[in-house]
Amino acid sequence: MSVIADHIRRIDLNLDRLPWVPSQLKDGDGEPTESALEAMSNPRVSRLMEIAKTLSTTSSSRPLLSPRQIVGLLTESGLAPTTFDNFDASRAGPQPQTEIEAEVEWLIVSKAAIQTQGVLMRTLLDQMMPLSDDIWYWDEVIGSYTYSSLYTVQTSPLRFWAWSKDIYNDSSDRFQRLYQRPGLGAQTGGPVGQPSMMERWRRFYSLVAESIARKSVTDVRRRIMSPVAICRSQARKKRQVLKALRELAASGLGVMTDEGFDFPDDVSESDASSQAEPAWKGLVERSIALMDNVLKEVLFIDHTIPEFEDGVFARVEEDPELSIQIQDPEAVDRPAVSARRLIFILQIELPAYHAKTRELFQENGRPSRLIRYWLPAGAFLLSSTTLLRILVRRKDDLINWTANLGVTVRDFWFNWVVDPVRKVIGTIRHDANSEIAIMSRDSLKADQNSLERMVVEFAKDQPNATVGQSSISDAQLAEIQAKVREGDVTPVLKVYEQELRKPFVGAVKGDLVRSLLIQVQKTKVDLEVALSGIDALLKSQELVFGFVGLTPGLLVSIGLWQYLRNVMGGRKGLSRSRRAGRSVRVLRNIDRIFSDAAHSETAHLGYKDRGLLMCEAHVLRQLAHGLLPGDIEKEFLEDMEELTQLKGIQVQARALQRIRWAYAKWL
Repeated sequence: MSVIADHIRRIDLNLDRLPWVPSQLKDGDGEPTESALEAMSNPRVSRLMEIAKTLSTTSSSRPLLSPRQIVGLLTESGLAPTTFDNFDASRAGPQPQTEIEAEVEWLIVSKAAIQTQGVLMRTLLDQMMPLSDDIWYWDEVIGSYTYSSLYTVQTSPLRFWAWSKDIYNDSSDRFQRLYQRPGLGAQTGGPVGQPSMMERWRRFYSLVAESIARKSVTDVRRRIMSPVAICRSQARKKRQVLKALRELAASGLGVMTDEGFDFPDDVSESDASSQAEPAWKGLVERSIALMDNVLKEVLFIDHTIPEFEDGVFARVEEDPELSIQIQDPEAVDRPAVSARRLIFILQIELPAYHAKTRELFQENGRPSRLIRYWLPAGAFLLSSTTLLRILVRRKDDLINWTANLGVTVRDFWFNWVVDPVRKVIGTIRHDANSEIAIMSRDSLKADQNSLERMVVEFAKDQPNATVGQSSISDAQLAEIQAKVREGDVTPVLKVYEQELRKPFVGAVKGDLVRSLLIQVQKTKVDLEVALSGIDALLKSQELVFGFVGLTPGLLVSIGLWQYLRNVMGGRKGLSRSRRAGRSVRVLRNIDRIFSDAAHSETAHLGYKDRGLLMCEAHVLRQLAHGLLPGDIEKEFLEDMEELTQLKGIQVQARALQRIRWAYAKWL
């Protein structure tokens, strides 16, 4: 919900607390009498009660009604005519049959007036937000000579068109006056005195040249100031108009917020006296008059803020439709008069306000996109033939580049994202095909068995050299085999040492070569043992290597996705950091409002500052909705409500400080 919706809902709740049933229709316990209950059961009263319920905004999920819905409900209630061509507030509507019916009509008018104030406040708030953007645009144009020069070039066709139009109008007027004189025009008659077409064109061209010369002489401003200086001066005037319009809208918003429907927050039963009952009806009438006059005065940009506020309150006090200004208010159906005035505001004044606002925006707002971008668009159109020729010449290359780009993207996706993910999943599931291996499976076992057999056979053939006996037992062979399994080939090394004494004899016999080959096999087995250790280490860290291989592809994919989302998203895809930065600027603007108002004599914000505060608070709530968690946002809305309520500058400033330090993590 917005700040406006919360404010309207709070007013509606205060209205519901008021004792709208007259005291004479209540018994001693404060309950309605039987006659009052019988009157409430009337079909028209029941229908009016349903309309009043529809106009209520007590539910947080119920949005504000549109002007068309409000007018439709008022028309359905019978308080206003079905057609509203001519406004006549003095016309009497259908007279209520009972006192209860009259009170329900007042209730409908009050709720419709509250809804109308919500519509007007939302209109002023929606107007202030684009005004800030346009003022910022003119600040940039005025603050930079580069932007001023660019703006001068952008608006040069408009100035040339206006200048040409003035020259043409001046020349046409002089031409018509010249040939309307007696003796020269067609009216004087005769083909003899009538000039030829060639002479007419020649005379018209001479008048155009004279108009150009006269305008160049009389336009002293253009002779003294450069085109850039003239455009900067125009930008200052437009910025001044927009600032005045924004301040008037803020002041009008503040006036309606502070002075409209100032119902008491709590009403006890003792207040339901005959003197208190008509007070809220007069307050409703005054609030309707306040809305009417604010909407009429808010577009007078020549007025200062004090003049605007004084004018609004003066016109409200002298409003002829108020009951206090009428000698016999009982003779007029006041609910019907107020209902017709509400319809007049919604159907006549509000559309006129929108039309006038659009006119001011078009005249003083930033130029349209056609004006701002005609230069690059024109350059693009002028160079389109050259660009098309280049594209035609490089058609085959462009097709190949596009095809290669698609293949590259596809290969990157499958080779660096899909396949690494598949390998990681296989590693987690202990897939045997996914294990890392730097040597063939069972290679070490085969070489180890071969080495054992070679050593055992060598020991059988050389028992004297290995065990110092003529024969060798099975137990000794098993012991030698066990030692070989542990890496000990001492019997072979003993024979090798003996044969080295007579290498030629050992080479001829073959024992030296045999022992040497066994050592080669032993070296091979040792190498495979080392490789098996490395292989086991790699297998234990296979998941780590899988994620390492997957990381580059994921990082590139995520980076491209974020870039494309930011590019394609536009303003709606504002990143979290940009939203947080804008929130900080909004908090700065709110602090400046309180700083400027701290020097005032009153303890409350002025109407203009009040309106500016509501605008900034509305923007801050919209930004915080996407930044704060759900449970934290509820507390934030409570602090924002305290910030915007009329509790004094000191209380509101403390609420701002609390928002700053409590939600600094997100904002």
